[in-house]
Amino acid sequence: MPELPEVEVVRSGLEPAVTGARVESVTVLDTRSLRRHDGPAEDFVDRLAGRTILGVVRRGKFLWLPLSADGDAGPEALVAHLGMSGQVLLRDRSTDDALTRIRLELRHPRLAELRLNFVDQRIFGSMAIDPLVATGDGRPGGYSGALAPWPDAWIPGQVAHIARDPLDPAFDDARFLAALAKRRTGIKRALLDQTLVSGIGNIYADESLWAARIHFDEPTGTLSARRARTLLAEVRLVLARALAEGGTSFDAQYVNVNGASGYFSHSLNAYGRHGQECPRCGRPLERASFMNRNSHFCPHCQRLR
Repeated sequence: MPELPEVEVVRSGLEPAVTGARVESVTVLDTRSLRRHDGPAEDFVDRLAGRTILGVVRRGKFLWLPLSADGDAGPEALVAHLGMSGQVLLRDRSTDDALTRIRLELRHPRLAELRLNFVDQRIFGSMAIDPLVATGDGRPGGYSGALAPWPDAWIPGQVAHIARDPLDPAFDDARFLAALAKRRTGIKRALLDQTLVSGIGNIYADESLWAARIHFDEPTGTLSARRARTLLAEVRLVLARALAEGGTSFDAQYVNVNGASGYFSHSLNAYGRHGQECPRCGRPLERASFMNRNSHFCPHCQRLR
């Protein structure tokens, strides 16, 4: 499943191409990709066609594209979630993709005609028009680029329960660390809890815990404040490195808006490397079952306390 770096790669690729673009037409090829839209496909098409995309914002693994005003309706956005295999691909008008579920024909003031294809093999992803609501802390709703954070303190209603992610300029370190200290669970379960901190999935949880020398099943109550701060710092470093390398691509499902794969998979220290030598101590890395998935770790460097 795409995690924060992969979704941010998509966001940053979309932003210059679709900001200011007008949606000329919408084609829904598979209504299953509208499972999170409150209404039929005709409602989705009618509410989106003719509107202008104002930007591209991300919180955790969610993307949303704020839309120009539409009559008496309040502020709204086109929300996209990639699910397990979703892709948002920019094409010219003559190019289409197999497994396209939703197609937008765009006209950009500078780039002229564009096509945006929402492609999804497993159909766990979705698009929806969703009303924007005020953020609980009065800060901008999400991340839209280091130099130009989205200024409005609005967020789609269906994303409002998702916590901020560690790369969000409005992420509150002290608040996160205090909430983590109150949890009574294993540390990896806490990192995967999107209501506590968003954007971290299985890959980057394993990589961050390896970097911080913390066992995936260590109780949060045993973490000292110093070790918790170290872990948060490592989470940010891992996410930033993955983002710089275009994300982690193990197959053709994880690509940017032009269909290119990321290459952070070549820089992984723990995830998927069970049976190989730990880059730090040279002992074999192991794999253990965890929450219907696997955890990859070094039993020597990451001893369970």
